[in-house]
Amino acid sequence: MKQFQHPTVNEITEGVIWKQLLLFFFPIMLGTFFQQLYNTADAVIVGQFVGKEALAAVGGATGTLINLLVGFFVGLASGATVIISQYYGAMKIEKCSDAVHTAIAMSFVGGSILMVVGIFGAPWALRAMGTPENIMNYSLIYMIIYFVGLIPNLLYNVGSGILRAIGDSKRPMYFLIVCCLANVILDLIFVVVFQWGVFGAAVATCIAQYISGGLVLLSLSQAEDERYRLIRKRIKLHSALLKEIVIIGIPAGLQSVMYSVSNIVIQASVNTFGTDRIAAYTAYGKIDGLFWMIMGAFGVAITTFVGQNFGAGKLDRIHKSVKVCLGMAFGTAFGMSAILMLTSRGIYHLFTQDIAVIEAGMQMLLYLAPYYFTYVCVEILSGAVRGTGDSVIPMIMTCLGICVLRMAWIWIAVPLNHTIENVLFSYPLTWSLTSVLFIFYYLQGGWLKRRIKKEQQKSLQG
Repeated sequence: MKQFQHPTVNEITEGVIWKQLLLFFFPIMLGTFFQQLYNTADAVIVGQFVGKEALAAVGGATGTLINLLVGFFVGLASGATVIISQYYGAMKIEKCSDAVHTAIAMSFVGGSILMVVGIFGAPWALRAMGTPENIMNYSLIYMIIYFVGLIPNLLYNVGSGILRAIGDSKRPMYFLIVCCLANVILDLIFVVVFQWGVFGAAVATCIAQYISGGLVLLSLSQAEDERYRLIRKRIKLHSALLKEIVIIGIPAGLQSVMYSVSNIVIQASVNTFGTDRIAAYTAYGKIDGLFWMIMGAFGVAITTFVGQNFGAGKLDRIHKSVKVCLGMAFGTAFGMSAILMLTSRGIYHLFTQDIAVIEAGMQMLLYLAPYYFTYVCVEILSGAVRGTGDSVIPMIMTCLGICVLRMAWIWIAVPLNHTIENVLFSYPLTWSLTSVLFIFYYLQGGWLKRRIKKEQQKSLQG
């Protein structure tokens, strides 16, 4: 491979921290906004033009099960993002390139497996969650067609992770804007004009996924920088790099699975309150997604910043960037809580005109929004620690503090007081406890010392 002339300045490792965090964060946030809009379009259009049963079907149990499988793979692939950002920051051309090709190969293999599992496992999973019969057929149709488009979906997620790992958060945003617009236009054509109902919404989503996957592959194949340029004949699984990716990614994947399992338990509990509450919970989840997309953008930003600076050996910038990111995230959390509490009633009308559904949704939002700030430390501190390659302990803390405790609450406390408020309380309870765990873990500092020692050992062996 011929030598690549490195740029003289890497802004992530050398620029003004707050400015570079914002420049990196905003495209991620805007891109995630369009991803949320992309995911919400189906719910809005079928809710308005098909009915509340269809609204419950494209969210609810369907969305939770999709997140279970897709979330596991995206968590697994996050190991590639960490590895690539470290190699990129350390200027290791060959290693960075091999990691890129391994990640793309992993998308094809993993996507094929999950597609089969999703299509054939959907009927059993939906029934296991107690999905009401009046929305079962809708849910099944949506899930099967969604999984037909799973491989390009995973290619987009992995490819955009590669671009963000090297500091490019703009192109993933542009790709999401294109596929979001395509999804909305196709939703209107298939659902409103052709009147294909849930089937039309699913087909629109599937086509949009192929568009996003194609765009990210095209972008990587045309890259000038050899560190992340995609060459078709070089796409293969490099065993040593795959092992590195899996070691970091498996804990994140398992963490995502535990999140999804706990959400399945919560969804099953919500299902016992009837179709109105299921539809309200679906709509609330889309509105609530505005907060999570912003927190997720902060998490991606800090993981990339820490990864590149750790690779470059600039440890002082790690701690400084974490402090700056925490300040930004807390300010955003308080602001989002206020904005959503004041404006969400009008937003609910985008999904449905059913008064009972809207009132139930507002009840959920007004109960949970004031507690958003309690989640900030979980996202930022876990993202920072993962950026160095330490992913096992954060996974254990998150799984125990959020997922296990949340399921225990649903199984033990909710039957004693079977109200929707008692179900919802599982969220702030687990956010608060897990934030405290991460604060103690981050401040004691052993995680960073262990990662430095491990990198030194790898250098000696290499």
